[in-house]
Amino acid sequence: MGLDCILGYLENKTILITGATGFLAMVFVEKILRVQPNVKKLYLLIRASDAKLATQRMHDEIIGKELFRVLREKWGADFDSFISEKVVALPGDVTFENLGVKEPSLIEELCNEIQIILNSAATTNFDERYDISLAVNTFGVLQVLGLAKKCLKLEMLLHVSTAYVCGERAGLLLEDSYSMDQMDFGIERARLYGWPNTYVFTKAMGEIFLQRSKGNLPVVIVRPTIVTSTHKEPFPGWIQGFRTIDSVIAGYCKGKLSCLLVDPMTILDMYNGK
Repeated sequence: MGLDCILGYLENKTILITGATGFLAMVFVEKILRVQPNVKKLYLLIRASDAKLATQRMHDEIIGKELFRVLREKWGADFDSFISEKVVALPGDVTFENLGVKEPSLIEELCNEIQIILNSAATTNFDERYDISLAVNTFGVLQVLGLAKKCLKLEMLLHVSTAYVCGERAGLLLEDSYSMDQMDFGIERARLYGWPNTYVFTKAMGEIFLQRSKGNLPVVIVRPTIVTSTHKEPFPGWIQGFRTIDSVIAGYCKGKLSCLLVDPMTILDMYNGK
């Protein structure tokens, strides 16, 4: 599918984005607003106790970032009004029913308007406590799915997973979905199977629940590898903090890390923001 087809599809669409303060979601929001300004509305789910705090977090942690510099320059004095027209900060949390949205009228509005859901909410700490990781990466998927099933116009649920749900296994691995019987693995058996930490284990279980419970919903699962900085758009090299391999790259560039013990034939599983 070419860019023109994608832009045409996104025109006049209403999209709900979870994990909105995360790197991938921020890049996604900026890209859509820049290349398809005729998108109807973007709802950004942000953990906050009320709409005012959610809006403040949106401006401080998303819209106010350097990532939006090109978009800000494009719209100039009209930037704030453009954002107000297109973007809504939605206070909530994927660990709760209806994603923590409490007002019945707002829930009804979401269910009547949303056409696309991007679920990028996750806790990516490799050694996170299991109750926290399960609540977001596994059961949070079910909460998103629950709302998706209420959306009358839903065309797609796009779930961001990780390539490492396939485990640390050698050889050619098929892009298979996971079945419920694989949930019987305890943590030791999970490590033997190739899930080395809390993050990938709970993300794999999230996929299992999604496959089991999606019914007839149109679901797409994306499995990126190691996410690094932006490649070209809106400009090269933007990244949010230090992530996984970024500390190694930064250390080398600053002269703090002069050498690495590696196999020169190793393929780096790196993925640019865009």
